[in-house]
Amino acid sequence: MTTHHSSVDWKHELTFDAHQNNQTFTLVSSTNDAAEPGISPKNMLLTALAGCTAMDVASLLPKMRVPFTTLRVRVDGELTDEHPRVYKDIHMIYEVGTSEEYRPQVERAIAKSTETYCGVHAMLSKGSTITHDLNFVA
Repeated sequence: MTTHHSSVDWKHELTFDAHQNNQTFTLVSSTNDAAEPGISPKNMLLTALAGCTAMDVASLLPKMRVPFTTLRVRVDGELTDEHPRVYKDIHMIYEVGTSEEYRPQVERAIAKSTETYCGVHAMLSKGSTITHDLNFVA
């Protein structure tokens, strides 16, 4: 079993330093209005989802002999109106720099990620509806 460790230290108001793997980054409240640069914890969930599945797809495509020049995963999350405000719907858009002829392999890589490998997707899908689209880019 693997154990991960993170900690947060209060700086001021609703700003914290987050520490993970000898790195520090700033957490801010979603109501921050850009008073201080940083990322909100809820938005970080969307970033974690994008990063998790992007890493899976980037590792699977070469194994499937799919040449690609770019890979971007954009994620939008719709929050509920009532508290606790959680992501009700999450939509992911995969933008892959390869040709349409590789659609079956790219779709298979995305499916393997979202159905088997990406733990962040598995956790978030327990409470959110997650959908995705695939776009090919030049």
